[in-house]
Amino acid sequence: MAQAAGGTSATYREVLGATGALLPVLSFFGRLPVAVIQVGSVLLITRTSGSLATGGTVACALALGQVAMGPVVGRLADRRGQRSVVLCCSLLNALAITCYTLGALAGLPTPLLVALGVLAGATVPGIGPLARARGVALVRRGSADERVVNTVLSLESTMDELSFVLGPALIGVAAFAGHPAYAFGAAALLVAGCGSAFALHPTATAVRPATAHAPREPRSRRPRMPREVRLVRLGLVLLGVLLGGCGAGITALTQKLGQEDQAGLVYAAMGVMSAVVGLSMAALPERFGLALRWRVATAAAALLSLLLIGTQSMPGLYVAVTVFGAVFAPNLITGFGLTERAVPRERLAEGMTFAASAFVGGQAVTLAVAGRLAESHGPAAAFTVGSVAAALAFGVALLVKAAPAAPGVTPVAATPSGSGRGA
Repeated sequence: MAQAAGGTSATYREVLGATGALLPVLSFFGRLPVAVIQVGSVLLITRTSGSLATGGTVACALALGQVAMGPVVGRLADRRGQRSVVLCCSLLNALAITCYTLGALAGLPTPLLVALGVLAGATVPGIGPLARARGVALVRRGSADERVVNTVLSLESTMDELSFVLGPALIGVAAFAGHPAYAFGAAALLVAGCGSAFALHPTATAVRPATAHAPREPRSRRPRMPREVRLVRLGLVLLGVLLGGCGAGITALTQKLGQEDQAGLVYAAMGVMSAVVGLSMAALPERFGLALRWRVATAAAALLSLLLIGTQSMPGLYVAVTVFGAVFAPNLITGFGLTERAVPRERLAEGMTFAASAFVGGQAVTLAVAGRLAESHGPAAAFTVGSVAAALAFGVALLVKAAPAAPGVTPVAATPSGSGRGA
């Protein structure tokens, strides 16, 4: 066990040697605002409007804006490079978050809040998936093997989880201190500062834009996404439904128990366990393949989500979400790992942002639907939606037989330069 731990530490040191110590810090704080506005929108709008259903609807609009534009941001980054795309989106997103927050505080009508929510979501710079693409490009440039690539994905997914620990915690602290809007102000400052710094970091050139080495091709001639990528996207949609159902259920149950200010802390408890397990994923042996990992992870999510349905107290809720959190990071890490292995190299950023958008899209729609279900039928109804989605995700995982390299992609072991893709 000590040998495995030592090997894992060495692999993480190899990753940090390729990326530098500053890049993960910038990418973490640059993606933190996404967690704040996604998780906090329900609480902010519910606080200012007095309606959980309105909060879910506006949060859904915000997430759908991100879903619609996320793949476009990734495609632009593939074509033009990350630097200019991320810099522009970071500054626009800071402005959009500010307008959205002021609109909520001013009590604007729901249609206007929906429009501002769409704008705030549509301008998200997509730092999480783009950091994955950049990290993979950096380690592959150094002829890294698949274990190092998987460690990059584990580190990135863990930072996602940590952002969804600190994001809700910021919301919880802000709500406790006076108002959730304080956290939204911090989010606007973070995306403007750290998002811009991520864009301007020297490693932004690691992922070469397609226009730098090839003329623009017609859409019909671009490398096609393999069947496995589409299956994984469907699975990620269902995992988003699972998290959306859990989020609506947590908000409804804390309200029912008169502890609505603890909703953010409950999210944090789930995220802490998820992050701890996520970091340990790098120690899994390569023979425990990605397809098998996903089946195990989705089956565990389906079973453990049942704990939430019968929860009726705050202590029970904390226990249930902590146990459930142990299986969430493995699902996301494996989903992104399957995507990374199968998408064509020149569409890596697009593939990663599309995968992230699939997850967020499932969460977005569920926030609106499950929020209304929770108001009408109680928290258990929202938790049940998530549990059913987890069972369906397991069914999709059974269809993912392997993660073959996309057409025209060379396995990294056969490519001395390390610029190929894993088989």
